[in-house]
Amino acid sequence: MDTATVTTAVVQQTAQTNSFWDFMMMILLVLSGFIAGRFMKYFCEQTVRKTKLGQNSLHRTALELAARTTTFPATVIGVCLALRILAGHDLLRKDVSAVLMTIAVTYVIYQMAELSNYWLRHLAAKTRTSLDNMIAPVVRKTLRTVTVMLGLVQIAQQLSDKPITSILAGLGVGGLAVALAAQDTIKNFFGSLVIFGDHPFQLGDSVIVDSTDGTVEEVGMRSTRLRTADGHLVTIPNGELANKSIRNVTRRPYIKRVANITVACDTPPEKMERAVAIIKEELSRANEKMHPDMPPRVHFNEFNAASLNIQVNYWFVPASDYWTFMEFDQAFNLAILRRFREEGIEFASPAQTLLSGRRS
Repeated sequence: MDTATVTTAVVQQTAQTNSFWDFMMMILLVLSGFIAGRFMKYFCEQTVRKTKLGQNSLHRTALELAARTTTFPATVIGVCLALRILAGHDLLRKDVSAVLMTIAVTYVIYQMAELSNYWLRHLAAKTRTSLDNMIAPVVRKTLRTVTVMLGLVQIAQQLSDKPITSILAGLGVGGLAVALAAQDTIKNFFGSLVIFGDHPFQLGDSVIVDSTDGTVEEVGMRSTRLRTADGHLVTIPNGELANKSIRNVTRRPYIKRVANITVACDTPPEKMERAVAIIKEELSRANEKMHPDMPPRVHFNEFNAASLNIQVNYWFVPASDYWTFMEFDQAFNLAILRRFREEGIEFASPAQTLLSGRRS
């Protein structure tokens, strides 16, 4: 006997064993549950708007969630009460009621997981790292996933009438197969936990990972997304990222520049001394841009084949403003060029590097 035949027989028997008023009472109970749910929704919304409870952010969040959630479970309760009126097929009636109530409870817990999101965001707001803000949605998604899985296990136990231990044992065998097939996903998940625990960077930090230089836009449970300077979005799996060397550019205390200024090899000692003095004067004028614990260093340090080398070291602050550093470099270079011309100090021949430098 196929499913359609069984369903038809059940419907015919139900229609024969229940009166018209039984069906009307069932409809009334379902409508009553729906109306009660809508009334509770309206009550919660008005409480948020017109009472002091709505002024507290936690209470307001809970009431708003209740307003979104109450209609469905209230309707399910009405359906379950209506099913009690049905005569015949007690086992089927109990199974349907149990499944509906499980779905309703799962739905309520699923929605209320948003409260964990609010609570964790409240705690994250008290910390200095913006990376903690990413933990809240991750925990919310995890709670919701676990809630759905437990709900499905409960429904399977109700429909199969088997002990829940047997169902969990079956899921354990299936879970092992899934785990073997999803090793990379599990690796990325634990990589995410390492990143959240170590805090190697925050949202908005500029970092360098291998050859990728970009700004952290998002940290998820599977991957981290970096936005490069040319606009490309680079996605790096967290399992790989947790094992890589990460250079956090934003957290550097200063920007170091090492510049080599080469002058003509026939420059007399007096002008070499004057050249060194000019560079020190220009750097002293920008004392507020130098790191207080690391003053600039200027030395005539090298005899090259076709030039005399003056090495300049300075540590620029604030390190977070790279473009201000570039403007300062430009102003410094122009000042040296102008004053050397005024003093008659010649740079090395064009075949040599006149102003070279590296930044770290």
